[in-house]
Amino acid sequence: MDGKQRLRERMSQPGPILVGGAHDGLTAKLVEEAGFDAVWASGFEISASHCVPDANILTMEDQLRAASWMVKAADIPVIADCDNGYGNAINVIHMVEAYEQAGIAAICIEDNVFPKRCSFYAGVKRELAPVEEHAGKVRAFLETRKSDDFMVIARTEALIAGWGMEEALKRGRAYADAGADFVLVHSKSSEPDEVLGFAERWDRDTPLVCVPTIYKKATAGQLYEGGYQIMIYANHGLRSGIKAQREAFARIVKEQHCSAVDDLVVPKTDVYDLIGVPRMKQEEHDFMPSGGQEVGAVILAAGASPELGELTADKPKAMLDVKGKTILGHQTDALNAAGIKDISVVVGYKKEAVDVPSIKTFAADETKGEMASLMEAASVLDRRTLVLYGDILFDQEMVERLLNTEGDVVLVVDRSDIEGRPNRDLVHTLNGQSGSGQRFLKGTRFDTLERIGNGLDGANGEWIGMMMLSANGAEALRALYADLGAAGGGAVHQAESLDKAALTDLLQAMVDKGLTVNTIDTYKGWMEIDTFEDYQRAWAQLK
Repeated sequence: MDGKQRLRERMSQPGPILVGGAHDGLTAKLVEEAGFDAVWASGFEISASHCVPDANILTMEDQLRAASWMVKAADIPVIADCDNGYGNAINVIHMVEAYEQAGIAAICIEDNVFPKRCSFYAGVKRELAPVEEHAGKVRAFLETRKSDDFMVIARTEALIAGWGMEEALKRGRAYADAGADFVLVHSKSSEPDEVLGFAERWDRDTPLVCVPTIYKKATAGQLYEGGYQIMIYANHGLRSGIKAQREAFARIVKEQHCSAVDDLVVPKTDVYDLIGVPRMKQEEHDFMPSGGQEVGAVILAAGASPELGELTADKPKAMLDVKGKTILGHQTDALNAAGIKDISVVVGYKKEAVDVPSIKTFAADETKGEMASLMEAASVLDRRTLVLYGDILFDQEMVERLLNTEGDVVLVVDRSDIEGRPNRDLVHTLNGQSGSGQRFLKGTRFDTLERIGNGLDGANGEWIGMMMLSANGAEALRALYADLGAAGGGAVHQAESLDKAALTDLLQAMVDKGLTVNTIDTYKGWMEIDTFEDYQRAWAQLK
């Protein structure tokens, strides 16, 4: 069923029909999410969202464009506030054709003259159109619509204009007799007595609609029992949004940091869900050439770095500045340039200092090992994922070579001379050789890891702290970690316990279990910042 049919069906069911005001697709979605039966494409809200009065300053096309986005966004019917039909009966004919084609379920036209004035603007000139003129607009609607399910609400402003109850009843009856599907009587009384009095004297079968903006304590049940089928809560989303945004903006200006409004804002993922990002991702997967698998990245930056002294007294190592950009900034730039946009960072020590745009963060216990830190980001290890340390500098080409590899677990190994590196993550691979005299093309050799560890004897390379996991490789790593935990979490390779295990400890455990871990070669082309001398070298050598 389309919106028109759904509104017709809802009319046949008992209970009040609740309609929530909106001014764009997002607010329409929030109206639906809250449980309203239909959306009110509010002329007041749409005008206010453009920062102009509700006085026919916006054109019909402006209003229709906003209402059309609401139809696209929400799966409940949209009722459009169409002011006075934007002119005479001829204008109404054009309006009906346009709004019906856009999928609007019903329109509401009022008997204000053109240009209209918002019902609640005090001190402005207010005139009503002749009864027969407005009844003619209703008849024009009925003659023009293609579907009988497309409905018209005829609204009288007689009580708002101060013309009295008899005039309101006269007008309402005339519009009902002309064929209106509903009659809306508007009131600015602070109590519901006026509209309830109208309903008591209503002597037509045409259902009634009200807008309890001013008589705000009247409940939907009370109004329904009093004779009204539809209640329109016309502008509360906009007004509450203004209050919330004022508070958030004022607090940011006062406190000078975004975290000051954490209690006032929803997570970005909430916005993503509302606007359909999960659906977009599925559609990309289903219909677009992938050009390769979706790849994410996890950067481990939780640990403290006492060896760097005062440099990291107020920040983690990953936030050290190297020629005007943090280490983490250099890393994310290289990843982005290689097409990896979904980046997560595991933080711990001085985590409040980690401030890089467009990344997700996961908090870890800085006293635990690298593997425990990685498991904090287990929820994003559901695809091909590049895992790397937060203290290495590298270029885009290094990432691209990893992207072009196959294998469930692939490590980047530096084959340059490893003499004098006793405390590094050294490796021994099946066929590899180290030494500065060796010459080969980057990325041409795919080797198999046999041993890995800190200060390894007989090593023929150094792991640079970067590896690619396939979805299967990530699952194997998670499963091994879980198995080791279930077995008591004791010593793992060179670590005294699972909680203290480095990535090298788990990689060796994978090899010992018979799982294949592959390597690709590099010859220098990267830099680790572990000491103050490393930091000085980075400043000197980085282009």
